[in-house]
Amino acid sequence: MECPHPFRQLPEADISRIAPWRLLPPLLAAVLGLWGLERGASMWRDESVTWQVAHRPLGGIWELLGQVDAVHGLYYLLMHAVFQTWDGGLWALRLPSVAATALAAAGVAAVAHRLAGERAALLAGSAYALLPPMQMYAQEGRSYALVAAAVVWSTYLMLRERWAAYAVVLLLGCWLHEFAVLALLAHGFTAWRSRGWRRSAAAVVALLLPLAVASARQAEQQLGWLGRPSGQDWAAYGVLAAAVLLLARGASAELVRVALPLALLPPGLLMVISLVHPWYVDRYVLYALAGLALLAGARLAQARGWWPWLLAGALLVPFGFWSVWLRTPESRKDDVLAVAAAVRERAGPGDAVVFMPSRRREWLLSSPGAYEALRDVALARTPAASHSLQGTELPPDRIRAALLTAPRVIALLDPPGQPLDPYPQEAVKRDTLAARFDLCSLTELHGARVAVYAPRGACG
Repeated sequence: MECPHPFRQLPEADISRIAPWRLLPPLLAAVLGLWGLERGASMWRDESVTWQVAHRPLGGIWELLGQVDAVHGLYYLLMHAVFQTWDGGLWALRLPSVAATALAAAGVAAVAHRLAGERAALLAGSAYALLPPMQMYAQEGRSYALVAAAVVWSTYLMLRERWAAYAVVLLLGCWLHEFAVLALLAHGFTAWRSRGWRRSAAAVVALLLPLAVASARQAEQQLGWLGRPSGQDWAAYGVLAAAVLLLARGASAELVRVALPLALLPPGLLMVISLVHPWYVDRYVLYALAGLALLAGARLAQARGWWPWLLAGALLVPFGFWSVWLRTPESRKDDVLAVAAAVRERAGPGDAVVFMPSRRREWLLSSPGAYEALRDVALARTPAASHSLQGTELPPDRIRAALLTAPRVIALLDPPGQPLDPYPQEAVKRDTLAARFDLCSLTELHGARVAVYAPRGACG
């Protein structure tokens, strides 16, 4: 026999009465997403990966996914379809994330409406749209806003006991990024008594297994750059936990059972797992902030007196400054378009280019006009030919020989203070330039340096 419904059912509201208010959270999210969408005509390295992979032919994308980035495969295919339909530059790259964030804000409002009423729906959906991390990923050409939308709407479908639709939507989120499966555990904390949830969860896990197997084979290459959670990561989680626990006091039991595990379990579990397997990045569990927005909206809806509103208004001041900063190129790790512009200004006929380290080839791959005018002297096989993201490089002795024939070398380097890769190809680049070339100029950019070298005595 089916277990009793685990959630108290609120009476269905008059749709014609609530419909205008339901539009406000997604409209707010869309307006914030469109504000400064081009970010000063900048693009950072992860978005550059999306750009260049999505512009490959379908066969090339499929071959790449067999080697690396299978976890992002569905997203790359989606963006390939977007660019095939409309190759609209940065707008085409980022509009899917804007739309997903608006959809997620509507979903947060729908969940809050079902559990806490109309007033809470308006406030929770608006709070979600205003959270700076949501604004940040609403303007990125990556999958995280889409994953968040899938998790939020699967949460709503769980409350409605629409189990087939629940499984489809959550599975879509997991195929966009497999760490969305941690939301399944949060849902299990809420709905474990329901046989429908257990069946849906089993279906999601079973249908996610092919991606899990493929990405496990690529884990070292895909996530090898990650370290264990830092003290800053633990502090941020502590602030999140304190905030949601404080907001949960006085909220309805039904809302707490949904929002609290969604906010705390996915990031907490991933951080604990990362003590053994370093896999934690906060954007991988971005969707957990929906739990925070639900609790914040519900508590504001219950507020009596002026002080909760004063506190909420005070938070809008730093959020406003944060929001403005998020629309600048400096809000991301680097700006590949600025690097490409600097290279164009300095490049001349016959110049060589060398990337130190080789993964910084990504800085020019999304600007083929700048890249194709140079000789990539360390490159053995292009990214497309090698079914990789940044291509493969020549053996160290051939890199050294190629550098020594170059009349000038444009070297693209990380900012000062970054660790140097110990690989032989990287060491030979550094050693050859130091021993046989003079540094003619060095330009500091956001997240990068562009150095121009010439053989001894030839800078003039």
